[in-house]
Amino acid sequence: MAADENDENQDGNGSITPISQLGYEACRDELIEVVRLLEQGGLDLDTSLKLWERGEQLAKRCEEHLAGARQRVTDALAAGGASEN
Repeated sequence: MAADENDENQDGNGSITPISQLGYEACRDELIEVVRLLEQGGLDLDTSLKLWERGEQLAKRCEEHLAGARQRVTDALAAGGASEN
């Protein structure tokens, strides 16, 4: 599976890092690898389903990171506008 090959998403024991602990770039990179493996084909159904489920979780986490970043920018712009008045 992609996560097994991706050292940056493993802890020191070789276990897969929980998605909730991954930063945006790590999630995005693993998601790209999951998509590549699924598009390549040749996987059995169970492996494909596990990869697809992991990909869905990674995509959701990426969206959470982006929503948080968007909110921080919005808050910063609002605070900047308030200090100018």
